[in-house]
Amino acid sequence: MVAGEASNPRDVRGVSQLRKGVLEFCVLALLRDRPRYGVELLDALADTPVMATSQGTLYPLLSRLRRSGLADTFLTESASGPSRRYYELTDQGRQALEEFSGHWPGFRDAVDRFLDPGAES
Repeated sequence: MVAGEASNPRDVRGVSQLRKGVLEFCVLALLRDRPRYGVELLDALADTPVMATSQGTLYPLLSRLRRSGLADTFLTESASGPSRRYYELTDQGRQALEEFSGHWPGFRDAVDRFLDPGAES
């Protein structure tokens, strides 16, 4: 790609659609070991650039996770400002993550077979 040239909008949309499809499970995975607050989740996702997202995407997703029973919240006092809302995995969220984790390798391998021209020989 030439410097300054815009990337193909279809490429951006494709990555965006992939991210939307797995972001919920990446967030659940981040909550697997310990509760986290929103900015902490944003930072952890940004550590992998393809998963970086915005507050405008993350907070509605967290609300959906809470409403669907996959995550719960609690407030904790913060020494550096207002109380922080932490999100934690529920038993139902842990089960959903385990189910996704069980399906993911087969799904990933199936897509890789389509993408690798030599895989179907």
